[in-house]
Amino acid sequence: MNATRSTTRKTDLAVVHVLAQLLERLEHSAQPVSAAQYRSVVDHLSEELREVDSNAGLGKLLDGYPAAAELYENLNYQHAGLCRSGLDASLSAEMDAKKAIERVMKKSSRKGPDGKD
Repeated sequence: MNATRSTTRKTDLAVVHVLAQLLERLEHSAQPVSAAQYRSVVDHLSEELREVDSNAGLGKLLDGYPAAAELYENLNYQHAGLCRSGLDASLSAEMDAKKAIERVMKKSSRKGPDGKD
């Protein structure tokens, strides 16, 4: 009897961890980084993030590497939106936008039919 092998590969978090560290180093490098090198790391990390199980270990890893977390969020945006962005920052941006809209609406309601106050 032949055992059936699964063709779905799940990435080891160790690989994601090393690539996340490398991306973070590139992001904060004082030396210029070639576009090809940066792109290579991002492409490889993207591939690994698509394959990895999204478990608690991945969340903790991404908490320590903001560049990798942003990449993960962008890769999963269609399913989860900005799932890793801080709620406080999102709420603050929404409130600021609401206040700006209200200010503009008040100004436009004070204007007469000729567009002047």
